[in-house]
Amino acid sequence: MQTPSAFDRNYIAIADHGLQVHTFFHRAEIGNLHTAALVSIDGSIESYCVPDFDSPSVFARILDKDKGGHFSITPTVAFSTKQNYLPSSNILQTKFLNEKGVVSVTDFLPRQARGTVASNKPLLHWLVRRVEVIRGNMSILMQCAPAFNYARSCHTTTIEEDNSSPVPQRKAVFVSDALTLELRCVTDSLLDNVLPPEVNFQILDLSAKGHQGLAVSSEMTLHEGQVVTFVLRSPPPTELEEEADPLAAGSNMTKSRPSNDPYLTKSTNKYWNDWIRNSHYSGSWKEAVHRSALALKLLIYEPTGAVVASPTFSLPEYIGGTRNWDYRASWIRDSSFTLYALVRLGFTHEANAYMEFIFERLRNKNADGSIQIMYTIHGKKDLEEIELTHLDGHKGSKPVRIGNGAADHLQLAYDDWQVFYVVANWRQPDLSIWEVRNKKRQFTVRLRIADKRSLPCPKRNEWLATRDEIYEEIMARAWNRELQHFGQSYEEANVLDSAVLIMPLVFFMQASDPRFINTLKQILKTPERGGLTSNNLVFRYDVHKADDGVGGEEGTFGLCTLWCVEALTRAGKYDRAMLQKAVSMFEDFLLYLNHVGLCTEEISDAGEGLGNAVQGFTHVTLISAAYNLSRTLGYA
Repeated sequence: MQTPSAFDRNYIAIADHGLQVHTFFHRAEIGNLHTAALVSIDGSIESYCVPDFDSPSVFARILDKDKGGHFSITPTVAFSTKQNYLPSSNILQTKFLNEKGVVSVTDFLPRQARGTVASNKPLLHWLVRRVEVIRGNMSILMQCAPAFNYARSCHTTTIEEDNSSPVPQRKAVFVSDALTLELRCVTDSLLDNVLPPEVNFQILDLSAKGHQGLAVSSEMTLHEGQVVTFVLRSPPPTELEEEADPLAAGSNMTKSRPSNDPYLTKSTNKYWNDWIRNSHYSGSWKEAVHRSALALKLLIYEPTGAVVASPTFSLPEYIGGTRNWDYRASWIRDSSFTLYALVRLGFTHEANAYMEFIFERLRNKNADGSIQIMYTIHGKKDLEEIELTHLDGHKGSKPVRIGNGAADHLQLAYDDWQVFYVVANWRQPDLSIWEVRNKKRQFTVRLRIADKRSLPCPKRNEWLATRDEIYEEIMARAWNRELQHFGQSYEEANVLDSAVLIMPLVFFMQASDPRFINTLKQILKTPERGGLTSNNLVFRYDVHKADDGVGGEEGTFGLCTLWCVEALTRAGKYDRAMLQKAVSMFEDFLLYLNHVGLCTEEISDAGEGLGNAVQGFTHVTLISAAYNLSRTLGYA
């Protein structure tokens, strides 16, 4: 049982952040397919890396409440909060409400929709936060406190005249050794008899909390109809002419020029609306499937086509534990599943872009003919793992890690990308799909060599012969005759591992096979009875029985729960009770999506989100589970 620590009172839960992407249990996702930010339900951006997913953080308060850095817009009076996406969009809206007023904060990073004036212009690397009073009035405090380079670098802060603004206005400029950011604001009024508000930036000294540069703040009382839009951006390399700078045209234009869209709000919304309309999905749970698709889209790094496993790093898999990993890289396996899920829904452009990324990696194999299990989003091989000892970690969960030491692991549980290598090396022990960190073993779940894809197959007979050999060996050495289930590895066939749930998913064996059914039934038992399922949620394996070289506890895995749903679905074709169990487990899992329909990597005993978020693999498997369950039920 997890015990709240002294840190707990000072951190918004991992699940209480919205993901914002320049390109989640109160976490939401918006963006531009280059980088990501987490937005808490109380209006604070607490994780943001600039300009790319894997760039050093500028805001990381989720990993250190004092010195991590943040950009907050929060009422100074008591309030309640509501948060949602605009329909079929990744634009996030947070509302602060009390008896005297309602304020809406709209967060997004611009995307230019096709067919708009801006569609042929360069992507604007902006973080846009639009504050509008819907009713009454409310006092608002804005704080922008960047902490450059994972809170390791110093910076200077100045407040200067904003010469590009059509009305007198000031801006804040933050300069570090490697990055400069400027915070600009534009005021407006939507009512004829209400003047635009005044915004005054003040220097804020947070050095007592460990900040290595000054912040800025602004406190203001806003009234109905008043609007303030904050834009955090890297300044352009040269001063733009007023007509060429969308921001310069942004002041007091709403009434006189309603078609003006200086922050690309309408264009960004249209971009997401147009994209999701291409979905072919017609089954049940459509809302959850489409939200997952929108979340997955934001994990794609547009310049290369790479897909990140998650846009966050070092969020703990157990509060106070050490399982804190950096997922801002592109795993070949995860990416393949992501693209397969999107193609299944009708999105083919993303798959084509990723194929180019993969082909480039295949042209640059390792000396032994293999490809790595992961690459940076730029296609690089070096993901050196570093511990940031100066950061406290989320709720005291240390260490905070960047990079990933598993990049050079041998992992044979792959699809068709490196069949030649696997055929020659499949008898070697590896470190499993879970990337254990102590010893190599002959793990049961190893690879799939399928006769299904329309890919060139120059050594088809050799491939199929290897497939048959692997099948026979697994059936002989991974099957525990005494316990009547498949084990995690040949060496530890007494240890359960939910990875074996994918056996029917990859057509290794029929879901109706008695040996698989026995394994499935054992996994469905509680840990106290030797299984891996607690409250309809599934653990990867029992960390007390399976030594993975990491230590500590972890929560149930969303991915494994959804694999179990898929296994039950396939078994349900032959056993109606199994199909009913699949529906029950899937419906239960949906209860753990947050208020805007997003998943974390893991779920605690208390039902709280754990691990990095948004977790691509979880959303991928949600789509697959919904698709196959709907089809089996006859709804699609």
